[in-house]
Amino acid sequence: MADRSSSLPLTRSSVKAAHEAIKEYIHCTPVITSQTLNHLASQPQAPEALIGTAFEGQRPACPKTNLFFKCENYQRIGAFKSRGAFHALSRLSKEQLAKGVVTHSSGNHAQALALAARTHGVKAYIVMPTISTPSKISATRGYGAEVIFSGSTSQEREAMVERVIERTGAFLIPPYDHPNIIMGQGTMALELEWQVHELVIQDASLSVHREKPNHTDSEPTLNGTSNNESRSTPGRRPGHLDAVIAPLGGGGMLAGIATALSGTGTKVFGAEPSFEGADDGRRGLATNQRVTSVKTLTIADGLRTPVGVTNWTVINDKSKVQGVFAVTEEQILSAMKLVIERMKVFVEPSAVVGLAVCLYNEEFRKMVEEEGGEEGWDVGVILSGGNTTLEAVSKLFATGGKEAERAEGKLGKKGEKIAENVAG
Repeated sequence: MADRSSSLPLTRSSVKAAHEAIKEYIHCTPVITSQTLNHLASQPQAPEALIGTAFEGQRPACPKTNLFFKCENYQRIGAFKSRGAFHALSRLSKEQLAKGVVTHSSGNHAQALALAARTHGVKAYIVMPTISTPSKISATRGYGAEVIFSGSTSQEREAMVERVIERTGAFLIPPYDHPNIIMGQGTMALELEWQVHELVIQDASLSVHREKPNHTDSEPTLNGTSNNESRSTPGRRPGHLDAVIAPLGGGGMLAGIATALSGTGTKVFGAEPSFEGADDGRRGLATNQRVTSVKTLTIADGLRTPVGVTNWTVINDKSKVQGVFAVTEEQILSAMKLVIERMKVFVEPSAVVGLAVCLYNEEFRKMVEEEGGEEGWDVGVILSGGNTTLEAVSKLFATGGKEAERAEGKLGKKGEKIAENVAG
């Protein structure tokens, strides 16, 4: 288990300290809006779309929703993971950094840690499964990391990490299950909060709340105390998000956002694929017990991991995360198509599960309709990354996701792909 002695408590003030520590190394990614998607999110679904669901035969919900998209696909390395990696390194001593850092990952965390280590002049050892995609291996090496190959199973990867630590003394930086990673990822919520306020000051029509805000009305700040924190029950008002929804895989991002927005009056929700049990967070909340293993070939390949132990303590706290909702593969593809074609934003499937919930999950939509009333909700939607290729996207839409394979997984005896958790 990774050392946690350098970690601050999981609080909003700790996330603010994390942002101060990493802001010179990361991008303050843009927040954009779309009238087209606001319109679609605010229209009832066709009754046919509810056939076979618990809502069949009921009146489709008609919520009023304005969406604010936080585009982490424009973050360094193409995904939000840079935030956690840079923050984790900022919490290490010079003596620890001198020995280097190590992790196991086949995805965005591998590249993020490699970049952060290079930036700080630190040696990075990245354990990757032998069947990781060549592009990811090349990108990780391109940031100067030493890539060490292992088998595909979690046991094989972790055993290789232990051998690297024994040989080098390198410090383990896990992909998501660590307070320093959680607080780093949470910094995007501080930016989103501030950016939405600024956007609505400039154009009040962007908000469902009609009273125009001003700079003295509970203005969020990235560094310092927001007036939001002084209110025992913050009210619904222009420039203040009613909710934020983010993808849920290992849970570092969702736990970080929930920590950053704790006490502000903004509700926080998670979004997952439902395919082959990928909705472990939703199922865990239903039974009040963390699901420890996930084996799924969902097209949202960044969300194929179970929620981490530390992350679960935040996500299972109803005062911090108000719910987790799931969507189908077809709904993910539909949302992805809208983002690419209507918003002209290139994203990976994992990035759009939150939008898919806003558009297609009837339980979520009924909740927004009931709680938002005639005025509705302003909802922040996290687009978590864009690390895919035109070839992969083309294949997804050509097959409808039905024949699309993950690029890495455990190989069976006959060479078939078997679902296997590949963290980060």
